[in-house]
Amino acid sequence: MKCLLTLLITLLAMSLHANDIRPVRDDIGYCWTMDCMKKFITYLESHDQTKEIPLPIIAGITPHDDFLYAGTIYYPLYKNIKAKEAVIFGVTHKTVRDAINDPQNILILDEFTAWKGLNGTITVSPLREYIKSHLNKSDFMVSNKAHELEHSIEGQLPFLHYFNQNIRITPIMVTGMPFEKMEEISTRLAEVITAYIHENNLKPGKDIVFLFSADANHYGKDFNNTPFGEDEKAHEKGINQDLNWVKSYLTGKVDNEKIRILTTKLWGATYRDYGSTYWCGKYSIPFGMLTTMKIMHSLNIPLQGTLLQFGDTYSGGVLPVTKCGIGTTAPFSLKHWVSFFSVAYH
Repeated sequence: MKCLLTLLITLLAMSLHANDIRPVRDDIGYCWTMDCMKKFITYLESHDQTKEIPLPIIAGITPHDDFLYAGTIYYPLYKNIKAKEAVIFGVTHKTVRDAINDPQNILILDEFTAWKGLNGTITVSPLREYIKSHLNKSDFMVSNKAHELEHSIEGQLPFLHYFNQNIRITPIMVTGMPFEKMEEISTRLAEVITAYIHENNLKPGKDIVFLFSADANHYGKDFNNTPFGEDEKAHEKGINQDLNWVKSYLTGKVDNEKIRILTTKLWGATYRDYGSTYWCGKYSIPFGMLTTMKIMHSLNIPLQGTLLQFGDTYSGGVLPVTKCGIGTTAPFSLKHWVSFFSVAYH
């Protein structure tokens, strides 16, 4: 009887511990074993043509599309990240919004003790609880459900974990909010993170990095987004528009006005609407950049952005990496394509 009771207690403890770990959402588009990731990285390394960039990387914009579509876009950013912990600003996709009553004007944090990584788990940084203790309570909510359903943050973890087995993360989902609200919350969040950096003697780029998860345009009939039509010329116009915005507003010197103008391109009549493009990073990019810019300003560190790679599913297709345990979660055609890019800030 005593042995049975001990066994039951052990099983209960194991069950409770399992609930503390954020499970994998997408086990098709992303690698979740070291062997798979090693094979994938070997391919990416042999095909990488990205020019050298100034280091260290303090922040970066990165996609979250399937690795077989966007692997060459992720790689040049992550191979150069050396920081010990990462703050990841993620999207709140529609499926998540619908499941949690579509919160607005707020950040979403989690309370998992760890997230699934490559053949193990990734520890959550103490920064997350520091934020909960110091940021205005009206600026954030806590929802494990939201983070379980959202994939834009977990898509960064295999790359982070591969290049740093001891990486720690602070996951932050960004909901829809007008630019003025972004200014308010990002100012308060920047003050909290800056205090954490000072208290722990951290150096941006060496100890902490800021990542903004975002795919760019979702184009075609499947997305009800065809402002230029559905032929090859339409694809070219859509790609050129996105690339022009990336170069104009997300590279070079980072400043508030460029971020504000970008939102006028990505949003429609209000922040909840779309303009002539469907970027799922329409909130994560501007909010993450505002926060990071303000942190660096307080530390007297100017930010410069360099475009690493730009691509799209229709132009690039599927990378020829097979028998690796991964696949694609969506098709690609002129009726359904997604663009993406990576930018490094140093």
